[in-house]
Amino acid sequence: MTIRPERLSDEKLRIYNLFPRIAGNMTEWLSHIPRIAEMNFNAVYVNPFHYPGFSGSLYSPSDYYSFNGDFIDHKSKLSPLEQLKTVIEKAHQYKMKFIMDLVINHTAIDSPLTKEHPEWYVKDANGKILNPFAFHDGQKVVWGDLAEIDNEKSNDVKGLYDFWRRLVMFYLDLGVDGFRCDAAYKVTSKLWKFLTKHARAKYPNSSFIAESLGCTIEDAIELAESGFDYTFNSSKYWNYNEPWLIKQYNDSFEKVRGVPSIGFPESHDTPRLFAETNNNINAIYQRYQFTSFFASGLMITMGFEYGFKNELNVVTTRPADWEQTNIDISDFIKKVNDTKSKYKILNEECKLEIIDQSNWMNVFCFRKISFDGASRILCIVNKDVNNHQHVRFDNINHAIGADSKITDISPLYTLDGVDSVFDYNLRPGQFIMLYTEK
Repeated sequence: MTIRPERLSDEKLRIYNLFPRIAGNMTEWLSHIPRIAEMNFNAVYVNPFHYPGFSGSLYSPSDYYSFNGDFIDHKSKLSPLEQLKTVIEKAHQYKMKFIMDLVINHTAIDSPLTKEHPEWYVKDANGKILNPFAFHDGQKVVWGDLAEIDNEKSNDVKGLYDFWRRLVMFYLDLGVDGFRCDAAYKVTSKLWKFLTKHARAKYPNSSFIAESLGCTIEDAIELAESGFDYTFNSSKYWNYNEPWLIKQYNDSFEKVRGVPSIGFPESHDTPRLFAETNNNINAIYQRYQFTSFFASGLMITMGFEYGFKNELNVVTTRPADWEQTNIDISDFIKKVNDTKSKYKILNEECKLEIIDQSNWMNVFCFRKISFDGASRILCIVNKDVNNHQHVRFDNINHAIGADSKITDISPLYTLDGVDSVFDYNLRPGQFIMLYTEK
């Protein structure tokens, strides 16, 4: 049995997304584990590695127990399952959890399951299995390579649920530590409660992460009550001005207290941040720090540390698309991750308050107050990634809301001391964190 890394009681997930289409086969995945650990990530997440349907999409699983041929090292003497187990054990050796994707709201349209268990699928009036769809910019987008599972009203719910239970337990028994659950809010809460209950009966520390982008606060509450440890937040898309992100955070704090969220500067579904910012390193530093410190969990996607610009594709990306750049911000990422791992308050989804100051058009300030009230952080963000901006507090203790000593714990440009009158010319995109505790 694989030896799993111990879970720190206060430390939340810092996830590195090892995107398999660009990483190559499972033997090649191994070479990335040490450097991921060196950046102080405590979890490795791999997108679906199952055998896909005709489209070749990672998110079109055909056989959950067979592996995508692109990820099998055909020269290895190990079986595909043993190759995966070796990767999991390597992650554990470096004290990192291994997280896999769990796609249970659909399968490939050409999956054998559509023939073996047609009763598990949603059908139209003529009995044809339906393709899942979504609306994007007012247009209906249908995924013709997918078949929608009926996890709620199938006339064989017992058999379907048992299939998913056996799948989850199979990979947990192999050594997997948790699951990033694709389109979690589209799957009935009853099923999630069933799966999390069974998983934790044998593996109490198994993690379930809800892919929840786009869901309502009501959906988030339901996911929290269904046994999820984490949801994803939308901090990547925020412009520091509109009120919606702060409202989402505070609504979550009020109604889903205790359930952490995960921020990310980019994902396998988004454009690359280096491309969006035209390699503006100030913007990169600003956004990574904000998404890291805004909420309790964080994630980056493979290649972010090297300034990759080409958007990842779940069908067409290949190892040959690995970009040769002269960029490496691994040391910066490690500094941010080290800071996050050191302070309990940065691992809590705790109370957040916006702090006003005169240059509010260019500078965003907020403070976080730990659950126990013992510590506080004042975050100061220069929204302007191209120019210096001024910030002033006549009484910095009043701004942070405590009379105790204040220390600058910023990963970059750390101040040696913090005066009562805080008068500072922020560098472009600079992110300052001032910390105090009782």
